[in-house]
Amino acid sequence: MFRNGLEPWHIIVVVVVAVLLFGSKKLPDTARALGKSMRILKSEAKAMKEESGTEAGPVVTPAPAATVTTANNVTPTTPVNPVDSPR
Repeated sequence: MFRNGLEPWHIIVVVVVAVLLFGSKKLPDTARALGKSMRILKSEAKAMKEESGTEAGPVVTPAPAATVTTANNVTPTTPVNPVDSPR
């Protein structure tokens, strides 16, 4: 009874229904619009894949800040610029 999911008469029924719904003049325009939409969708999906691939690139970590000891031998937690430090 159910050999295959899609038999030739299924395709014929779908084509007949499409012609009845859209008319023979609008089918080429509809197919063209569907093709354009599929191309746009494909290019946007490719762009999203490329964009997400570049963000997941190598991680660059900043160099550790140089620590400066003060007169009381206390190491500050924030980096101190030698030009700005008191003398």
